[in-house]
Amino acid sequence: MIILGMYILIFAIAALIWAIVGAPFVKKDPFTALKTVTFGDESAIRSNRFASVISVISIFVIWGSFTGSSLIPGFLHVPGPFQGDTGFTYEATAPDGTKDTGIVRALAHPVGAVVELPSLDDLEESGFAKNFATTIPAYRASTIIAGKLLEDRKEQKITSINGIPIAPEGAVDIENGQVRMNAKGSLTFEPEQGMQMAEQFLPSPEKVGKRFISLIFDGYQNVTLFEHLGLSLFRVLVGFLLGCLVGIPLGYAMGLNGWFRGWFDPIVEFMRPVPPLALIPLIIIWLGIWETGKISLLFLAALWIMAIAARSGVSGVRISKVHAAYSLGASKWQILKNVIVPNSLPDIFTGARVAMGVCWGTVVAAELVAAQKGAGKMIIEASKFSLTDIVIVGILLIGVVGFGIDILMRILEKWLIPWKGKG
Repeated sequence: MIILGMYILIFAIAALIWAIVGAPFVKKDPFTALKTVTFGDESAIRSNRFASVISVISIFVIWGSFTGSSLIPGFLHVPGPFQGDTGFTYEATAPDGTKDTGIVRALAHPVGAVVELPSLDDLEESGFAKNFATTIPAYRASTIIAGKLLEDRKEQKITSINGIPIAPEGAVDIENGQVRMNAKGSLTFEPEQGMQMAEQFLPSPEKVGKRFISLIFDGYQNVTLFEHLGLSLFRVLVGFLLGCLVGIPLGYAMGLNGWFRGWFDPIVEFMRPVPPLALIPLIIIWLGIWETGKISLLFLAALWIMAIAARSGVSGVRISKVHAAYSLGASKWQILKNVIVPNSLPDIFTGARVAMGVCWGTVVAAELVAAQKGAGKMIIEASKFSLTDIVIVGILLIGVVGFGIDILMRILEKWLIPWKGKG
């Protein structure tokens, strides 16, 4: 919720700055300014590049703030975990009511750092309560067995921390953390965690960058990064193209012929909401665990989307255009080639962009099926060893490649169907 709140705040501030400073200097097209946003007309609203840049920068700033990144100024960092010398005083009570006091000193240090135990040489022990020293890695806790603090843990009990009473299953907040007591009377000291995330959950941007460079030169599990990505992209393209080759003709048939539509519509509408992940067990049983199974899963992910897109494109052709073509003496083949296909292409391209996105997202699941290479395989294997930086590199690369594919398809769409949105 804090991260979401920060993102919304940055969005609001950036929008306000743009409205006050940037917007007055933007040259407006009188024709575009008078347009309204209508279905199929993308020229009325254009992407604000300033907003796009600030959006991406905001994500990296928030990422760096919550990971203590050295790339972000220190004043933008959220509070991190406590690191340094700390401790507390505890009081123990014997069965006869005698009380004694001991001191626990702790050193909270960065994960992986080699440190020495805090010194107890300046402290004296005069009773049954012992002084104790421990070291604690950041984001973690240290359990102190009662036997290390008391001469007779069965008879003597710890009753207070820093003068505050404590009982089994209870807790006391101290200056730099919290002390908890379990049912057996042992203590657990947890330094303040702060708001930054531990590296094992979310590494900083620079550590992800270093891992990315390492993967380029050294690869992962004897496979280069480009082999992982290349094989994933190959699977997606083959599955997507097969889905187009079958789905588009099927969609045209459903849009042009009532028998085809009646026959296939229940099948398409039934399979459309079924997620590709649900088909993995059947794919394994029917086609095995090799490339055929993975590509078949991606084929099914694209098939129904392309069939619905083609059917929608055909159904959306204005009947007035068909009548006009007939009045000019066009044959059915000419109407299909010169009227129906060109007017249905915008919907088909929209469906293709959606299908490609679904296939690219599904490839991770497809590569769970005993794959030896692939971006999804790399992510899954890295997650088993808590290599979060590799997981993030894989996710970022999947997103970048997917975004690149979408941009390429938009360019092809503008080039191949320049009439889109022009009636």
